[in-house]
Amino acid sequence: MGNPSEAEEETQEKQPTEKPNTQTKPEKRKRLTEKTVKAKKKKKNSKQNECVIPQKSEKEDEKSTKLKKKRKKKKTITDVLSSSEPKPGCPADLQSLVTQYFSDKRSVIEQEELKLSDSCFLSSNDLSHTLSSYLKQVCPKWAKLQKQHTEKGSVVLLIVCSSALRTIELIKQLTAFKGGAKAIKLFAKHIKIEEQVKQLQKGVTHIGVGTPGRINALIEKEGLNLRALRHLVLDWNWRDQKLRRMVDIPEVKLDFMKLLESGTLKACKEDKVKIGLF
Repeated sequence: MGNPSEAEEETQEKQPTEKPNTQTKPEKRKRLTEKTVKAKKKKKNSKQNECVIPQKSEKEDEKSTKLKKKRKKKKTITDVLSSSEPKPGCPADLQSLVTQYFSDKRSVIEQEELKLSDSCFLSSNDLSHTLSSYLKQVCPKWAKLQKQHTEKGSVVLLIVCSSALRTIELIKQLTAFKGGAKAIKLFAKHIKIEEQVKQLQKGVTHIGVGTPGRINALIEKEGLNLRALRHLVLDWNWRDQKLRRMVDIPEVKLDFMKLLESGTLKACKEDKVKIGLF
């Protein structure tokens, strides 16, 4: 009889010990799952944070590179010239400008024909002259040239500059040189081309001062011819408020090259016209 009771006691003792085991296992699992979920969330957050940080740095890098690009802008003519002393122009400057301009427009043989010898040039202004004193130096026989000139619609002396305002300034500076010679303004501002044609055809004009654009237009209209021309003076060294010379302004440079093409270079090579850089 003692054996069965002992077996029952053993079973009773075993039952309570087994029950808590079955209860604790799911609790542990719950705790484990909660921990893993939290850990995963932390990883996700950390990954998101890691992803966001480089994006911000990339944007900042882009901004900094843009700023650097802005800072590294090409220097303008004004920037270059403001930091350096102006040098007087010389025949070599004009020659290099002509060869550079026509390098992709003419053949090698044609480019050779555009080259001017030193005899084609008057002495250049060394920046110490006024217009009158310079012209007195390069045109010592002006009084004789003035008397000999009788052709209407043409000029003996042509001064080429960049603007209407500069034209007016130069005509004022001519007073001490021109004597009784007649000078005409050749620019487009406030003056119709028809009026200028009439003035040129009306009487003998000795000196023309103006922009290459209007001079070209007058030649095309046959209001002005260059048959009597002996001296072509370029307002080479003068600079505007932006420190640009006449040949530094794209549209003026283009018109000036067209003027040279219209027969001026040919006349220089034939020793009919002399070029001066004022």
